[in-house]
Amino acid sequence: MWRVGEVVRLGTAQFSREQLVRYAGASGDFNPIHYDEERARSFGLPGVIAHGMLSMGVLARLIKESAPPGSHFERYGVRFRAMVEPQQSLSATARVDSVDDDGRVVLEVALQHADGRIAASGQAVLRIPPRDSVGNDGTDARR
Repeated sequence: MWRVGEVVRLGTAQFSREQLVRYAGASGDFNPIHYDEERARSFGLPGVIAHGMLSMGVLARLIKESAPPGSHFERYGVRFRAMVEPQQSLSATARVDSVDDDGRVVLEVALQHADGRIAASGQAVLRIPPRDSVGNDGTDARR
């Protein structure tokens, strides 16, 4: 189980142009700043940028993959702080803010560029099941 004050390295991410186009299709967000280099530059951007919600979703996946089996989100929210361009390396971390006796864990989370800029940061509240309630395969053994 995570301990208060612990910093957990959740993993890394990098977006390809293909991922941006696929996300645009899945989300219905066809703003050209996410797939058209020329249009993105015409808006004063350095080039195409990733959807903020794509960054948020990838951070959520990294949190879930690092959490104990059977954990689930109770609440999750982030603020977008810096643009993410294709092929930029990002690292995700979580600082454990609190852990209560009911298995609720509050994490301060961040998705960060290699140069230290924060792309997204926020809070995740997870419910972690008691150790004896999770089977070896990660399923709820109480069922």
